[in-house]
Amino acid sequence: MRIKIACLGASLLLTGALSAQKRPLDHSVYDNWKSISNTAISKSGQFISYQIMPQEGDGVFQLKKADNALLLSIPRGASAQLSKDETFLIAAIKPTFQETRQAKIKKKKADDMPKDSLVIVNLQNKQEWKFGQVKSFKLAQNKNEYVAFLADEKKQTKTPTDTATTSKKTTKNGAVLYLQKLSTGDTLKFWKADQYAFSPNEDFLLFSKKNEAKDSTSTDAGLYLYDIANKNLKKISNGQGTYKELSFDDKGMQVAFLADKSPEKSLVKDYKLYYYTTKLDTAHIIANQQSAGVPRQWYVSGDAPLNFSADGEKLYFGLAPIPRIKDTTLVDFEHAQVDIWHWKDDYLQPQQLVNLKRDLSKSFAAVIYPSKGNRIVALVDDTFSRTITTDEANNEWILTSSDFGKRVEGQWEGSTKSDIYIVSTQSGQKKLVKKDLNGYPYLSPNGEYVLYFDREKGNWLSYNIKSGSEILLNDGMPVSFVDEENDSPTLPGAYGIACWSTDNRNVYIYDRYDIWRFDLTGKSKQLITNGEGRATKKSFRYIDLDRQDNPRYRTTRIPDNKRIYLSALDEVTKQNGVFEANSSKSRRPSEIVLSGFVYRGFKASESGDMFIYTKENYAQSPNLYLSKDFKNEERLTDVNPQQETYNWGTAELVKWTTPSGKEAEGILYKPENFDPNKKYPIIAYFYETLTDGLYSYQAPAPTPSRLNIPYYVSNEYLVFAPDICYEIGYPGKSAEEYVNSGMRYLARNAWVDSTKMAIQGQSWGGYQVAHLITRTPMYAAAWTGAPVVNMTSAYGGIRWQSGMSRQFQYEHTQSRIGKTLWEDKELYLENSPLFYLDKVTTPVVIMHNDNDGAVPWYQGIEMFTALRRLQKPVWMLNYNGDEHNLIKRQNRKDIQIRQAQFFDHFLKGKPATKWISTGVPAIEKGIDWGLE
Repeated sequence: MRIKIACLGASLLLTGALSAQKRPLDHSVYDNWKSISNTAISKSGQFISYQIMPQEGDGVFQLKKADNALLLSIPRGASAQLSKDETFLIAAIKPTFQETRQAKIKKKKADDMPKDSLVIVNLQNKQEWKFGQVKSFKLAQNKNEYVAFLADEKKQTKTPTDTATTSKKTTKNGAVLYLQKLSTGDTLKFWKADQYAFSPNEDFLLFSKKNEAKDSTSTDAGLYLYDIANKNLKKISNGQGTYKELSFDDKGMQVAFLADKSPEKSLVKDYKLYYYTTKLDTAHIIANQQSAGVPRQWYVSGDAPLNFSADGEKLYFGLAPIPRIKDTTLVDFEHAQVDIWHWKDDYLQPQQLVNLKRDLSKSFAAVIYPSKGNRIVALVDDTFSRTITTDEANNEWILTSSDFGKRVEGQWEGSTKSDIYIVSTQSGQKKLVKKDLNGYPYLSPNGEYVLYFDREKGNWLSYNIKSGSEILLNDGMPVSFVDEENDSPTLPGAYGIACWSTDNRNVYIYDRYDIWRFDLTGKSKQLITNGEGRATKKSFRYIDLDRQDNPRYRTTRIPDNKRIYLSALDEVTKQNGVFEANSSKSRRPSEIVLSGFVYRGFKASESGDMFIYTKENYAQSPNLYLSKDFKNEERLTDVNPQQETYNWGTAELVKWTTPSGKEAEGILYKPENFDPNKKYPIIAYFYETLTDGLYSYQAPAPTPSRLNIPYYVSNEYLVFAPDICYEIGYPGKSAEEYVNSGMRYLARNAWVDSTKMAIQGQSWGGYQVAHLITRTPMYAAAWTGAPVVNMTSAYGGIRWQSGMSRQFQYEHTQSRIGKTLWEDKELYLENSPLFYLDKVTTPVVIMHNDNDGAVPWYQGIEMFTALRRLQKPVWMLNYNGDEHNLIKRQNRKDIQIRQAQFFDHFLKGKPATKWISTGVPAIEKGIDWGLE
């Protein structure tokens, strides 16, 4: 026994020595830290592909065989696709990062920026074709003997000279559509091409030609149909114009498109709907603003998609009111520029302005029957907000909703109630399904039922379209289907739908832990997971492995008596895993794996016997794995081997009891070289609840203003992420209850330096930082990003990114006051740090940017000017033109450096840099950043 202990001791000493030799992370590591994206497994399971991307720089696309052998590695490869027979790989190759950077430095126009290349690889013999200056490429839906791609190319042309017998060659740029046969490499070129599309079975290639604006002599502009098998090119629509939404039906026998052939400078783009079949000489107009069925003063929308029903009988398109035209003879500087806010407007003026472009392009669903005299049925008008069809769209009824007359209350409610209707695609008749629904409606996959969730009553209901009867699905159920942990003053939301059955009669619905199967007729219900989730506090969720290779089919459906896989999150341990269940039998799910990892991105081969997924935990970077059973797995990648050379960290779950007796938990991050005999500074970072992410990997990266946890842990800080549960009306006190008590609990340990504790938060977390420093002197430093400090002024403010009023946040959502300002102004004052800033003793940095679209930046200004007036140590960073969460990478990098310098100074005693000690005056802006 002594020998074992001695060996263990020696092992620990060795581990400690190795850890001590590792470097701490620094700010230079971010760009080269990599991640995996765009993972795919082929239908046969023979090939696995993925991209490895650095945070900044050039990535690589890789293709592997199922035996883990690397078949292809394409620097900067992207948007890769395999042909249906898995013989060819087609991929774009992005320009180098440095090429693009230099072009930006030189301020090149968009048309002159570096463009993609295209590579086509025969996987059997490794033969390659490469093309430059490629704008896009496409493959047909059902067959891939050809690839089409659009490229810029210089065309050799002959121009006459001053004699009749001599000519010289010049060049000019042209857009070329290539059609390449994959097996032979044979290509066809179509010059001046613009838009293009394959028919589903690759019988035809449809494309438009566009003449240059100065070319008044050319007559080849129009739309062309190329018969691939017969090598026959036919012009089916003539004339210069804009051609859009080139669409085939599922059989490839019908063609529809939108075209505007009005003069280029016309103020109104008058699109018309065209239709063609091979039985016609040319495409003809089947819908325009004069057509029967088009409402008066409406026209065909150029912004709506075209979709044939699966049976080809119906063609869905969009209609819209003809917009009023601005008088271009008016001189801008001679007329007022004014926004008129009216109390009866559906939406606030800022919200209207934010959505102006969207509203100008808004369209409303209509259907036309090409084989029935081009009969048009306008389905909805501008009082309706959205429409939903089934995937096939063969059925008579579609789903729509209207919040007309209820929109004003969205100012303080945040969302509005809607009236739910079904609309007949045959007659346009509308039937009311549910009035004033606060919830979510769905259309069953065969269009026979409407399923909807009623938030006010917490119920799931189905509506039989044929009979008009309504059925309460969860009648008498012993569990809740709404968020059981809701701690905001709003109606709780549903846990959602998992999927539908292939017989279209059943829907799978989640409660907090389990999955239920409901017959839409109300005749039966099954607890598919047999209550195992609730009994063991595991949340089971369906893993959708349906390949959905046909873009028409968006709805997930599973057949009866099928083995299905479920992800699981253990609410107590935070472990994650994969379980097996049956789609139509109520039984306890069988555990396949449950561990201290997070599994994501599940994909399967067509037969469902090969799986890929990523696997990670805090200490292990996400890598791609291949498995046949989720138990025996093979790692396919190792994207961040350099992590082994850095002092990393560990993550552990901490539990304690708050002063009011509430059970609490949080994550404690420690350095890999943690020494219990040392004292460490500690920073608390918080945002609502975070412990479900105990096993999630966190890459060292410049953040939008959150705490860069791996950096601080690597540099021998402790980081604590406590969960916060809220009492309605008292969000500030709730933060005190959980954050302060959690930090005090950890401070009992000898390895925590209770004199060097700090807090950091962004947005809602930033508000809580501002509140906490007004209530306690326990923190040596604080950093707050985009905080609200004055709820009375913020209450009536605008979220400029959306144009919405902020009132709903305080009455119903995250700010959790639960009352209007006039109902309880004392709550607004109590929860506003501004009125208590004279109590602050903690040095604090505020980040608030002048283009913040969520929290008006005058909130940060109010905090800064108040603390400055009170002679408290305060700094404010305004990243010019940046947003609520920093978007620009250079700004993200800068804030990481400043934040580390700030905490190093106040928690580790390092010298203050210039921006901390004296600041940087405006005359030195852009010359001296104050980082020395």
